[in-house]
Amino acid sequence: MEGDDVGSTLIALIEFPSMETMHGFAGSDAYAPCTKARQTGDITSLQVIDDTDIAGAIPYLPKP
Repeated sequence: MEGDDVGSTLIALIEFPSMETMHGFAGSDAYAPCTKARQTGDITSLQVIDDTDIAGAIPYLPKP
């Protein structure tokens, strides 16, 4: 979603009910000051993952 892969020293998972909700949050006026502070004060890499099990090996995840 944002940034280059610089290795990970901290990982945080945030669950959203949909991609639309995630984009709405990330692009909201309410979150804008946090985005600016994060981009100004840190090197970050944000990645979006879904809960689809493409290989079909994890029984509790939905299949594509």
